[in-house]
Amino acid sequence: MHNVYIYILCMAAVTFLIRVLPLTLIRRQIKNRILRSFLYYVPYVTLAVMTFPAILGATQSVYSALAALVVAIVLAWRGKGLFPVSVLSCVTVLIAECFV
Repeated sequence: MHNVYIYILCMAAVTFLIRVLPLTLIRRQIKNRILRSFLYYVPYVTLAVMTFPAILGATQSVYSALAALVVAIVLAWRGKGLFPVSVLSCVTVLIAECFV
């Protein structure tokens, strides 16, 4: 049981280092366009990677999840806000689950 505390301590140290090292090592503005572009898109890619598997597994059927995903992508592409996209995606799942 005492090994659990060692694991928690190691994970806390790794998490702390990941957050603190960039602040201490990079003190000036990043001028490289490629690196700036990469760092700009990292949060969006991370969110997509975490969200996409959850979307496909959140419903009774993969088909209703795919239908809601398509609706969400189309609405977001057309510039709709988060609330209408989420509501219409939920309605799409509700309707699709009735037929699948």
